[in-house]
Amino acid sequence: MAGIISEPRVRTAMVNVDRRSYVKQEATAYADAPQQIGWNITISAPHMHARALHELRDHLQPGCKVLDVGSGSGYLTAAMATMVGETGQAIGIDHVPDLVAWSVENIHRDGKGALLESGQLQLQVADGFGGLAEAAPFDCIHVGAAPVRVPPALKEQLKPGGVLLLPVGPPLDQAFVRITRCG
Repeated sequence: MAGIISEPRVRTAMVNVDRRSYVKQEATAYADAPQQIGWNITISAPHMHARALHELRDHLQPGCKVLDVGSGSGYLTAAMATMVGETGQAIGIDHVPDLVAWSVENIHRDGKGALLESGQLQLQVADGFGGLAEAAPFDCIHVGAAPVRVPPALKEQLKPGGVLLLPVGPPLDQAFVRITRCG
């Protein structure tokens, strides 16, 4: 990962959230490759997490409210929670109830249970492409899984100036898209 992470806050967040607590195969926890975590779902490669945090860094400031759609193992949501600090909130949503339960276990395994207890970090079961209207608006929204088109609900749940970061398109023709809400 040397040379990939240039932002100190991103480096600190990724170092302080131990990836080994969020994978099934601890021996390869730090390999820069996606890994199966069950439920036909993967945890992204560390360089992809670094890229997402770097792209969103201006919207992951203390006090910001963020949504992580397709939060999977909980790793990226936990890193986001550390970046938004005690006055901010990171909410992860996934549509698989057992995966959300496992992600909560992962947070505790990593010694980050206090983030859940304080509300700084929340993990919930929800249809990701519908977002989480009851908690909106968000400073930024990250989406891990690629819809064919940008879900309108996610754009609507951004604050003015907020950023939506997601892959979009069919499986063999995806683009990494950054959308900023105006006005």
